[in-house]
Amino acid sequence: MLMTEHIETAQEFLEKSDQYFAEGDVLQGSEKIWGAAAHVVMAAAQRNGWPFGDHRSLKIAVRRLADEHDEPYLDAAFGVAEKFHANFYHKFMQDYEFDEDRPVVRNFVERIHELLDQH
Repeated sequence: MLMTEHIETAQEFLEKSDQYFAEGDVLQGSEKIWGAAAHVVMAAAQRNGWPFGDHRSLKIAVRRLADEHDEPYLDAAFGVAEKFHANFYHKFMQDYEFDEDRPVVRNFVERIHELLDQH
């Protein structure tokens, strides 16, 4: 998959996530919002020539981006995205967490996209 395809997929997944949450399907909404975060990180890693084929590589890529751009909140925001990924499997999140945490992941995706546009 090309970098541009990862970016497009991230945007599509954000939209799908909103649809699923609006329909009350928190499991699919959780997985799609995680997918959006993962794909935008894949795009950034691909742009920088970093590995991105597994979860650990994505975490390392986010840490590198956070360090390079002096934006430590990126690391924390990716952790929130990981929480949605886990929620897909374990359905442990409460309703208030969806409302509070979805904007964090959306902002993360948008910020990584902005960083990609700067290069």
